[in-house]
Amino acid sequence: MVLLYILGSVLVVSLVSLVGIFTLLIKHKYLDKIIFTLVSFAMGSLLGAAFLDLLPESFEASGHLDFAFVLFGILLFFIVEKFLFWYHCHKDNCEVHTFSYMSLIGDAIHNFMDGMIIATAFITNISLGIVTTIAIIMHEIPQELGDFGILCHGGFTKKKALFYNFLSALTAFLGAIIVCIFSVQCESAVHIILPFAAGGFIYIACTDLMPELGKELNAKRSFYQLTLMFLGIGVIWIARMLFR
Repeated sequence: MVLLYILGSVLVVSLVSLVGIFTLLIKHKYLDKIIFTLVSFAMGSLLGAAFLDLLPESFEASGHLDFAFVLFGILLFFIVEKFLFWYHCHKDNCEVHTFSYMSLIGDAIHNFMDGMIIATAFITNISLGIVTTIAIIMHEIPQELGDFGILCHGGFTKKKALFYNFLSALTAFLGAIIVCIFSVQCESAVHIILPFAAGGFIYIACTDLMPELGKELNAKRSFYQLTLMFLGIGVIWIARMLFR
């Protein structure tokens, strides 16, 4: 049953990579508003999952919480982002296709880790798995929209961009399967993997999403951001209560 939950959740997360197809149906000005909404909500859901679920669950499972693993998660996600995921070409020496392929490689690694995190969460308990999946999905939607734009800008046709984006998303299955194969070891390593995942969520929320939202100076839109952020936290909290 747990395996079905894991594979189903990873499949849903992987299918999010196809969200780029909706850019063909939505006008650009409305797309910006949608991404603005999703990013605000995603930041709240990631922070909520980290502080309300992953870290408390790690403490409950092992009786202690080693913040060194939280730090390791933050640093590892930084390394992935620094050298792969947000790879930038030099100002006067840029091959756009190289940029696109590097983005795909980084995305594949990122999705691989997502698959590991989802599987570990479900192995710990179903409630944590569901909440973690929700948080990842809410982060993946705006991210995948951005990835689709990068690939199209890099010279891919829209069909190829969707295909390769989906292909890179499938590495989540590999991460999940590896965790399932070594499930016994993973159960005993919950106090390592869950704080690591929390560190990754905190990094994404605070370094990728929060700075973007911080650029908004309009008071009304800033209030809207805060409302959506707290809504994201609330959804995680409610999901946690419903599936305990």
